[in-house]
Amino acid sequence: MTGQAGGDKGFSPKILVFSTHNISDPGIDLAGSSHMHYPPTVLVTSMPCSSGIKPEWILYAVEKGFDGVFLATDGEECAYLPDCAERTSHIAREAQELLRQKGYEPQRVRMSGICSVCAEPFTNHMKEFSEALKKLGPVRKE
Repeated sequence: MTGQAGGDKGFSPKILVFSTHNISDPGIDLAGSSHMHYPPTVLVTSMPCSSGIKPEWILYAVEKGFDGVFLATDGEECAYLPDCAERTSHIAREAQELLRQKGYEPQRVRMSGICSVCAEPFTNHMKEFSEALKKLGPVRKE
């Protein structure tokens, strides 16, 4: 199930990004409208609050072919919960444990606060995460 160390030549990791409507979406949109480059295999899905993500969704994404999942959180600026960052961090740890239990590398999950003007940090995160996933290699299905 796990990727092979060293990765495959020509492998472009598929990354699912959970983003939030109010804070991280505008930053990610700014990256696009500013023509900043990050891997074209990044797919962004938007939701109201990152603390609403279920760890099982992350496992499901990996089982269905995503090589990595990135949680773009609101951090302390969440309009819904004052402890959103703490809750999302707990979700990420739970998801990493679920992945480990199923034989996947926990490094396939990352999270970071992405604000409404964080276009450059977002593109940097995607490039760095993509490179790390290349080293892990593609998710292998049984």
